[in-house]
Amino acid sequence: MSKFPKDFLWGGATAANQYEGGYLEGGKGVNTSDVMVGGSHTVPRRVSWKNPTTGETGFTGMGFGTPMEIPEGAVPAVLDGVYYPSHEATDFYHHYKEDIALMGEMGFRCFRLSMNWARIFPNGDDAEPNQEGLAFYDAVFDECKKYGIEPLVTMSHYETPIALTINYGGWKNRKLIDFFVKYAETIIAHYAGKVKYWLTFNEINMMDMGAFMAGGIVDATPQNKAQGAHNQFVASARVVKFAHENYPDVKIGQMLAYGPLYTYTCSPEDQIKAMEQAQGTLFYSDVQTGGFYPEYRLIQYREQGIVLDDCPEDYDLIKNYSADFLSFSCYGSSTVSADPALGGAGGNFTTGVKNPYLSTNAWGWATDPVCLRLACNTLYYRYRKPVWIG
Repeated sequence: MSKFPKDFLWGGATAANQYEGGYLEGGKGVNTSDVMVGGSHTVPRRVSWKNPTTGETGFTGMGFGTPMEIPEGAVPAVLDGVYYPSHEATDFYHHYKEDIALMGEMGFRCFRLSMNWARIFPNGDDAEPNQEGLAFYDAVFDECKKYGIEPLVTMSHYETPIALTINYGGWKNRKLIDFFVKYAETIIAHYAGKVKYWLTFNEINMMDMGAFMAGGIVDATPQNKAQGAHNQFVASARVVKFAHENYPDVKIGQMLAYGPLYTYTCSPEDQIKAMEQAQGTLFYSDVQTGGFYPEYRLIQYREQGIVLDDCPEDYDLIKNYSADFLSFSCYGSSTVSADPALGGAGGNFTTGVKNPYLSTNAWGWATDPVCLRLACNTLYYRYRKPVWIG
């Protein structure tokens, strides 16, 4: 194919925690992103906490190589006088009409955005949805329609309601399956006719790297991360089932963080290293889009002594209600080596060693446009389902 078809959905993407703002306005509750302070390419972001009994406060790492350690009795909390990027962000909440008009001017045919779970159910387990929150997104989708822009909406993009972390332990608790499904069913039904394409969880594989960000889990042990991922898989499958049975035109997709891997040398050890690292990512799409738990992950769980809190129905749901399409983010490639003497690549979230064939920017990220083609081909031919770059 030498050109894109006329119905190809060009567009752009945002995340509520980076873009929306409107902190606590319109009845919104606090979420996990709201307790994350700012950072930079050299200073990692942290999570603030407070002991409600003693009044003691502090900060802790949030994963990604910086361990999360909150003292006993303390909980993640917003502190006075501290800068939290999500609170104002770029203030889409107050400027959505202007922003969407600019998207229309640029010729967007698709706008991927995320909804703020705590704007619809402020505590995550509320009996009824927040009507002001529903009305805000109604207005956003109506504005998109004015410009012929198709929304692609992420239900949960690193913003689990903080009450679900404090009261239930986050996604390690199976109770969150029901809470999320209620939220998903509410918004699918409410926005029927306005939103056709949905994603359940943004970059679900970030559960391995940052379980607090991806699932509101503070104690990110291997057991809890595995359980958190499993609970999200089941929740996603139940949402697919609901949509297929009640809104056949609605499509529910998966969102994966994916970057191709190169080996530093031709050594067999480097090839094994790359295969094992790739499996750590593709496990998530094998389950959520492929519909099955791969044997390589089950072996890993057995070796680590991980035992899932599950039931046979979970695996029937995963098999029969896999994602309708696969969306992925591709920030670049990584180069891996089994040689421990080689230095790391550096850069925010970059893994592996420096690729001598690629230049890097000021943040240490390699510039590699070819990796996007590799990603599209790898993921499409693995699952044979529509692929979205988002």
